[in-house]
Amino acid sequence: MLQPIGDRVIVKVEEEEEQKVGGIVLASNAKEKPQEGQIVSVGEGRRSANGELIPMSVQKGEKVFFDKYAGTKLNYEGEDYLVLHEGDIIAVIK
Repeated sequence: MLQPIGDRVIVKVEEEEEQKVGGIVLASNAKEKPQEGQIVSVGEGRRSANGELIPMSVQKGEKVFFDKYAGTKLNYEGEDYLVLHEGDIIAVIK
């Protein structure tokens, strides 16, 4: 499995279902970019200016909302993931 470094998290993005408007299926490029996913792996945290480790405030398995254009897409073993900085996460879904 992938292990992020520092204050990064790896998210499995939840793709939106196919949208239909008046019986017409929208093209994939007309869909909104997903902003929701589940965390599959969490880094150790970030370092402060004096070198102290600041632990992550999110955990593996949590569902989150993140900034629309944040992160880096990657494909690992046939699965698509998004690598985000912890600061790109907007909210945890409880």
